[in-house]
Amino acid sequence: MPVITEPKNLADLLKYEAPNLYSREAATIAAGQNLPLGTVLGRNAADGKHRGLDPAATDGTETPIGVLANAIDATSGERRDAILITRHAIVAKTALVWPMALTGAQRTAYEQQLTERGVLVRESA
Repeated sequence: MPVITEPKNLADLLKYEAPNLYSREAATIAAGQNLPLGTVLGRNAADGKHRGLDPAATDGTETPIGVLANAIDATSGERRDAILITRHAIVAKTALVWPMALTGAQRTAYEQQLTERGVLVRESA
């Protein structure tokens, strides 16, 4: 019998959000990225476009501003149909997608920054 692997969905990530879509925000994803659901994003200060969190950057993308609520393939051009969880929400820690080289201390600091924005990160929610 073949094994079926189901990809993560929004219910795996988002455990609570405010009513009337208050927790969500539309966003533009910069070209050249293929981002899965749950990616922690930063926003480039120069162009306002969102990119995967980059701890080595100095353009604004080093600061987490939200979590991607839908998978976006922007490899061939920018996408304007991204949904971010940016405030008054609870997300599952295990569903977040971080940069590969992130240390445990950096991850903890970024989780705190998300919490300060109103996106609480929980072990199990």
